[in-house]
Amino acid sequence: MDHAEARQRSVSRSPVRNGGLSASAGEPARKRRRSAEAFATVSGVVLILSLVPLTGVLTVGCTSPRDSQSGGATDATIPKTPDGRPLRPVTLPDLSQMASSAQKQIRDQYASLMQTVENRKTPLLDVSSAYGEMGKLLMAAQYADTAEACFLNAQTLDPSDFRWPYYLAHLYRTQGEIAKSGSLFQRALQLQPDDVSALVWLGNTYLEQGLADAAEPLFTKALALEPRSISARYGLGRVALAKNDPRRAVTYLEEVLQINPKAADAHYPLSLAYTALGDSAKASQHLRLRRSPGIRPADPLLTDLDSLLQSPQTYETLGIQALDREDWTAAAAAFRKGLELTPDSASLKFRLGTTLNMMGDAKGGEALIEEVVRGSPEYFPAQYSLGVIRQAQGRHADAIERFSAAIQHRPDYVEAHLRLAVSLRRLGRAKEALSHYEQVMAANPQNWEAQFGDAMALVQLRRYQEAKDKLTAGMNAYPEQGVFAHGLARVLAAAPDDHVRDGQRAMTLVQGLLAQGRTLELGETMAMTLAELGQYDRAAALQRDVMRSAEKAALPAVVKRLSVNLNLYERHQPCRTPWADDETP
Repeated sequence: MDHAEARQRSVSRSPVRNGGLSASAGEPARKRRRSAEAFATVSGVVLILSLVPLTGVLTVGCTSPRDSQSGGATDATIPKTPDGRPLRPVTLPDLSQMASSAQKQIRDQYASLMQTVENRKTPLLDVSSAYGEMGKLLMAAQYADTAEACFLNAQTLDPSDFRWPYYLAHLYRTQGEIAKSGSLFQRALQLQPDDVSALVWLGNTYLEQGLADAAEPLFTKALALEPRSISARYGLGRVALAKNDPRRAVTYLEEVLQINPKAADAHYPLSLAYTALGDSAKASQHLRLRRSPGIRPADPLLTDLDSLLQSPQTYETLGIQALDREDWTAAAAAFRKGLELTPDSASLKFRLGTTLNMMGDAKGGEALIEEVVRGSPEYFPAQYSLGVIRQAQGRHADAIERFSAAIQHRPDYVEAHLRLAVSLRRLGRAKEALSHYEQVMAANPQNWEAQFGDAMALVQLRRYQEAKDKLTAGMNAYPEQGVFAHGLARVLAAAPDDHVRDGQRAMTLVQGLLAQGRTLELGETMAMTLAELGQYDRAAALQRDVMRSAEKAALPAVVKRLSVNLNLYERHQPCRTPWADDETP
């Protein structure tokens, strides 16, 4: 979401109330059925909603089910406005798969709509608003067909209200009807020409249809109206790519990341732009960082839809959005509201537990996640998260149990395989760890952590030549990840295999790393390298310096470990152990 565009937009007629988009994220897909009946049942009576040309108010006509199913609707049974324009019949969809709270909300709103329509004294603008509000609720619940009928009626009754073509445009967009969506965004912009959200969305629809020339002025105008808009910049960057202007694309897309480094969707087009410019290093870097969360304009109307439906899924969605903003308090509040409706929800308990952990309540968060694991062992995210907690506590046997359970319920869970491999190595089971690293790399060859962990497992297995080759390959593939160069320097300086060691190359690597910053581990590696080159006095002096730093940092275990190599250097002996068994990265 384009948080830099958090300005409020004015809308024609009345302010928007109770809105939000697809609050049922994560909810199982429901079969939708479109009623063939052109009537609605209210209090057991079958009604056809008829708008007849009588002094600008509504009347309701009645018919029988047999008449409505005959397929030969007459002028008397087709809903119309006072000036004869047809309206769509609105029937309540099947709500049986929804949460009871959401069912009640929709039924109550529908009853209110019927009451408004049946009242002969209701002004047409109020009827339009009633249809529109019903459409918003149905759109939030993902009942597209019925929502469409409501919005079409609202628009027919009040063509001057910006909201109804705008919501219709989004409804068609989510259904993949891009051309229809674009036409409705055009209509919305006729009503509010300076609406930044509508400008960006229309530009997006043009880009999806390959119409870069038509999209460009829309993004340009949006950026002029909102100079910090990342969605408009993102659009202009994609326009530049489409028009074979990679330099201009880089300018806009890099600006997107400068304004909002979390706008990860910009990385993929940036990789394409740098590829076109011949900069393969930057292209590869951005390709690895690509994600697809979407870059949307700040959009109060869609934000309204996000919070409209009173269901567990709505509150879960709102909580996730708050987590994305790092608003832990709002996230926790949303998840708690969801749990009030469904106290046994594994996903809501898990997310609340995660949020509590982020808020510093590690004990409370852990307790909730443990509760989910006990009650819903098949909920693999909780198994994984509890494994992460156990791993951080150094309880690797417990962590292995949790990661294994997560993989049992989701065999392709890459993160669980990666974490499982780490705990296996910590317990000296490096050979088992290799198979999990291999699964991660097979699923994602660009996962550098798996490649590095694979090399470290080979070190633990004393397969130093293979480890050297893996580290060298990783250093070349991921030059920005210094762990490969550092790991390779250790192996070259201290491996017990004479065919693997290369003190001079190790020194070159360490000196390059020192230029980027100094750490205790790097100082230890430099001492190993000096000893390998026969410079034992310098190695011992440096090792003492490193030990003093470790003492100041209150790291007694590290001091004890460092003293082992200091004794070697003082006796003019090199180190032949790149890492102790319990300290391999």
